[in-house]
Amino acid sequence: MKQEQVLELAEILWNYHRMNMPLEPADVIMVMGSHDLRVGEYGARLWLDGWAPWLLLSGGLGNLTKHIWEEAEADQFARIAREMGVPQERILIENRSTNTGENVAFSRALLEKRGIEANSFLLVQKPYMERRSYATFRKVWPEKAARVTSPPIPFREYFSPETPFDVVIQVMVGDLQRILIYPARGFQIPQEVPDEVISAFEALVAAGYDRHLAE
Repeated sequence: MKQEQVLELAEILWNYHRMNMPLEPADVIMVMGSHDLRVGEYGARLWLDGWAPWLLLSGGLGNLTKHIWEEAEADQFARIAREMGVPQERILIENRSTNTGENVAFSRALLEKRGIEANSFLLVQKPYMERRSYATFRKVWPEKAARVTSPPIPFREYFSPETPFDVVIQVMVGDLQRILIYPARGFQIPQEVPDEVISAFEALVAAGYDRHLAE
């Protein structure tokens, strides 16, 4: 399959993964673990812009980052936030989680331990992981209000040496599969997936973008 065909199919998945929720003030900005440091930067920017009083950074070393980093995702995000001007006393760090469900569960435990009452969350993730992050939060902590957002980067401008084309497409395909199968496993709320998105997913899998599929 030619690269332009791959891009066209992948953009269908990208547009589905992004939920385009408008920002609203929240009690906590929760930056969820990622190999893309732009996620941490965006979360810090949201705090500096006044969207929440707390900046909670969540992430240990996950499936991708355990192969490229030794320092936890949350600790790297915290350093970025401090360098951008977020005060240390407004930063909460959860640096043990290894997946999205743990991001939520361990962050919940941290807030409870600190005695911080939070009823609304602004979730921050990669653009193509918005929907899975939101669906996971709604399953793990359904009684809390949540919106999800991501760095406002257009699809064809997203790729970089740190987020190469092939890796991004592989992960997007894997995340779409998880949206399809994880509700039955109790990991996410169910969501409607349009036929066009399923067709694009199947075509990319057939073209060899299957390395991030769950068993």
